[in-house]
Amino acid sequence: MTEINRNRAFKTRLLTGPAMLLPGVANPLAARIAEDLRFEALYVTGAGVSNTNFGLPDIGLTGLTDVANAVTGIRSVVNLPLVVDADTGFGNAVNVYHTVRTLEAAGANAIQLEDQDFPKRCGHFEGKSVIASSLMVDKIKAAVDARRDSDLQIVARTDAFAVEGFESAIERAQAYIDAGADITFVEAVKSTEQMRAVPARLGRPQIINIVHGGKTPPLPLAELDAMGFSLILYANAALQASIAAMQNVLGELYRTGSLDGVAGQLATFAERQRIVRKDKYDALESKYSTIGRAGI
Repeated sequence: MTEINRNRAFKTRLLTGPAMLLPGVANPLAARIAEDLRFEALYVTGAGVSNTNFGLPDIGLTGLTDVANAVTGIRSVVNLPLVVDADTGFGNAVNVYHTVRTLEAAGANAIQLEDQDFPKRCGHFEGKSVIASSLMVDKIKAAVDARRDSDLQIVARTDAFAVEGFESAIERAQAYIDAGADITFVEAVKSTEQMRAVPARLGRPQIINIVHGGKTPPLPLAELDAMGFSLILYANAALQASIAAMQNVLGELYRTGSLDGVAGQLATFAERQRIVRKDKYDALESKYSTIGRAGI
C-alpha cells in the first residue's frame, strides 16, 4: 500500500468506524509484535523513543532526527498507519513545516503537535507550561501547508488543562480545529465528566490517552467509544510492560544465575524468529543461493 492510499484509508476509518485502540511503539520490534497481534494502527511515542533508545526521560531531550529515524525503522517492517508524536514540532512554525515534511517522507500517516513550551514534558508530568494559543495556531497552519498529501492527518494536542483549566483547553482545541487540525487531543483530563465533554464539544475525531498510573481514568474501550472518542491511546503500555519483564527476568538471572524460575515468561527461540520473520529471509537465501544448483 502506498502512503497516499494508507493516509486515505486511515482517515476513512477514523471518520466511519468505531473507536480504535492505538498502542504506542518505539522501535521496529515492538511494531512487529503489535502488527502481529492485529492492531489497526500504531503510535510512535516520543516518550518511548526517549526512554527506549536513549534511556532518557520525556523532557524534550530528543530531536527531529531521532523521531524520523524511529519512524523510518518502524515503517520498514510494518504496513499499518503510523500516528507520530512530534512533540512541539521542534521549534517555531517554520520548524514545524520542516518537521511535517520530514516525518511524512519517513512514513508518518498522522503527525501530532502539542502546545507545550520548550522543553516539553510528558503529558502526565507536573510543571508543564504552554505557549500562546496564537503561536500554536501558526504551527497548525504551517503543518497543514507543509503536508504533501491532504489526507495526512494533523493532530493538535493541548496540554492547557493542567495549566489553564478545562475550559481553556477546549477553547484551544477549537482554535486548532479552526486552523486546520484534523484530530484534537485534550491531554490529561481527570474526570469522567470532563472526558465525556471533550468529544461532545469538539467536532473532530478525538484522542484520549490512557496512562497506567496517570491522571486520566482508565475506562474500558466500549465506554470510551460510547463517549465519542476515535483513538484510544495506550502510548507506553508496551514500554512499561517491557521494563517490568526485563527487571523480573534479569533480576532472577542475577539472583540465581539461571533462568529456570522464569522460563515460562520467555518467548521461545522459535517464537522470536517468527516475530522477526526469519522464514522470509530463509526463503530469500534459498532463492538467491547458487549452492547446489544443477549445472553450477
